[in-house]
Amino acid sequence: MKNIAYMFLGTALLFTGCSDLLDRPELNRIEDSESSYWRNENDLRLFANDFYSNYFVGYNTGFGTAYAPLVGFNFSDDLTSQGAQVNLLGSVPTGVGGSTAVATSTLRLEHPGPNWNFYWVRKSNIMIDRLENVAKPQLSESEFNHWMAVGRFFRGFEYSRLVSNFGDVPYFDKEVVATDFDQMYRARDNRGEVMDRVYADFQFVLANMRENDGVGFVNRYAAAALISNMMLFEGSWQHYHGLDQDRAKKYLEMARDAAQYVMDSGRWSFTSDFKSLFASDNLAGNPEVIFYRTYDDALAVRHSVASYSNGTEGQGRSANLNLLKAFICNDGNVWQNSSVADASNFRLQSLAKTRDPRFEATFMDTINTPATGTFVYAHKFAGRDALDFIGRTYPAKWASNTNINDAPVARLAEVALNWIEAKQILAEAFGAAAVSQTDLDRSINAIRNRPLDAVATAKGVKKTAPLLLSAIPNDPDKDANVSSLMWEIRRERRMEFVFEYARIQDIRRWKKLNYLNYDKNEYRLGSWVNGPVDFRDRNNPGKIVSTFRNVLQVMKPNGSIVTYNGSNDAEMVGYYVVRNFSNRLVVQERNYLAPVSIALIQEYQDRGYTLTQTPGWE
Repeated sequence: MKNIAYMFLGTALLFTGCSDLLDRPELNRIEDSESSYWRNENDLRLFANDFYSNYFVGYNTGFGTAYAPLVGFNFSDDLTSQGAQVNLLGSVPTGVGGSTAVATSTLRLEHPGPNWNFYWVRKSNIMIDRLENVAKPQLSESEFNHWMAVGRFFRGFEYSRLVSNFGDVPYFDKEVVATDFDQMYRARDNRGEVMDRVYADFQFVLANMRENDGVGFVNRYAAAALISNMMLFEGSWQHYHGLDQDRAKKYLEMARDAAQYVMDSGRWSFTSDFKSLFASDNLAGNPEVIFYRTYDDALAVRHSVASYSNGTEGQGRSANLNLLKAFICNDGNVWQNSSVADASNFRLQSLAKTRDPRFEATFMDTINTPATGTFVYAHKFAGRDALDFIGRTYPAKWASNTNINDAPVARLAEVALNWIEAKQILAEAFGAAAVSQTDLDRSINAIRNRPLDAVATAKGVKKTAPLLLSAIPNDPDKDANVSSLMWEIRRERRMEFVFEYARIQDIRRWKKLNYLNYDKNEYRLGSWVNGPVDFRDRNNPGKIVSTFRNVLQVMKPNGSIVTYNGSNDAEMVGYYVVRNFSNRLVVQERNYLAPVSIALIQEYQDRGYTLTQTPGWE
């Protein structure tokens, strides 16, 4: 396994076309000259170092939230907040974009990616140009090919993210000088044409990047794992959004093959429990983790994600009943058809025992009011011992912005689920070989067979039975236009990636953003609660705390809602109703892609060029 030991060297790693005010070189700046830079692999490694914190964010740092799980990816159909649900973008922003080295940002909840900013494209193109025109004579062929693969990997990474947000974007394959306005203000290029260039970059990466470049540096396996994500996104987008089916097939085949390259290596396995992936101080020995970010007090690199999962810190959005119902029972059946005792019991303590083990490893098994939406508290990213400190002073590792549990960046489960989904789309839409039982055993069933930790075992948690082609669950809630097998593949992703990057991106690429129209009761509900037990007045047995009077509501199985009036304590048993719930505005077709800002369009116009607005936002 390769970890990411970020080294923040304080260097400004992009060059500008402007002359310095002083002739003397700046000490904290790379001098872009053949005599003093681009001389060897060390120079190239230093230049590439800046990419790491931008693309392999992990849990971010300090109180940073961009691209971090739980705090950066807390918007999807899995989650409900108290009060009005957050609307998707409703108007064109006045000023979004830029050209600075802001590490990462989240443009908008439904578009979790970069702003309209080509800084990182420029940086990649500078690296590619200097490799070809300056450094090449100093490098062996294999060295040159590896570093070219590094530059092209990060260029493809950035364009994949830009395209996922904006669709058509201008493609730059070389450094643009400040005086070349025709290039600087070029029009958007077709999405497919841009992604064809990305595809070519990734082909080069998969053929030329080193399989091992030392601890802490990107290698072919890590790149392949991430390429499988990006190509699955674009291939399925092209397919489900009815764009270019030839491109869809090509991208999906790359997603499948990149994932299979990692899987066939045999270097990683599902021999570690789920909880340890997210709550371990050191992932160096974890057999499932392909690439990760290191956090360490000695390196002064810490984060805050675990503190927001410690049982005390607030969670404004929390798991709704729709998500709870999606978790498969441990006999491999949906709850409506399960033979597991208490399969229809939606109290958290029961769900922890009857559902796939990832439920117990993801959520607390008691009602917890800091999860202000539904009171279902995500405990996925903190160690089990963190809950021992509720009501007490937390140690630094589970408090504030001093957390040091390592963050997985690429792991085998993502690779396996990318692989099986790509194979299924290719089979359904393009006539490829049907998914076999062996395929399911290598992917979904291998994931389900992860070992359980001692705490889960003591609670009575059991592994989930394998998914069998001969007995695909019959889910009455399945979308009519999705096959039963594909529905189960999608379910597996939903269980695996709660509060991670995937869900909002998945429903966007599947063209299922309508899931955010909360028109079913289960989106305004949490788990089954027993008021006198879950909200008990410790000084008055059998009574609910008085602060819940005229506030607490439950929904009975028949759909009727009961409000606590101070004397009907025994009636307050049912599904928890989110306080003051109201739906968001209806999701529109245009919400699949982000608009460009008025300021950007005006800047183009001021220079005599035209930047078209994203379709639907004109």
